[in-house]
Amino acid sequence: MSTLFICVTCRREGEAPAEPRPGARLFAKLQEQAPDLDIVSVECLSNCNRSCTAAVTAPGKWTYVVGGLDPDQHAGDLLQFAHLHDASADGLTVWRERPAHIRKNTIARVPPMPMSLSKEPS
Repeated sequence: MSTLFICVTCRREGEAPAEPRPGARLFAKLQEQAPDLDIVSVECLSNCNRSCTAAVTAPGKWTYVVGGLDPDQHAGDLLQFAHLHDASADGLTVWRERPAHIRKNTIARVPPMPMSLSKEPS
């Protein structure tokens, strides 16, 4: 199952310190709309310049970091992408099938961790 990590401390640079912050609002909205997904709040995804930020991951799959999310506009896009990720065997989703905002605001794609981290002897 894919997991969504949502930065709950995110706010755009120069934005007034509103409570709850946009990341916390996105987290709450996603929990309401997708009880079938594993959604986890995190304190920081180190993407402050392009916040609000989320990461989508699963064991053995590629991880995506997405920024520029507006909790009032992009919760559905993020959920659609998480479902595409979940349905994919390796996490590599078809680019054109991703919502436009996700395509334009993907910050990083990280390969899956290898099953064994042991090194060959030199």
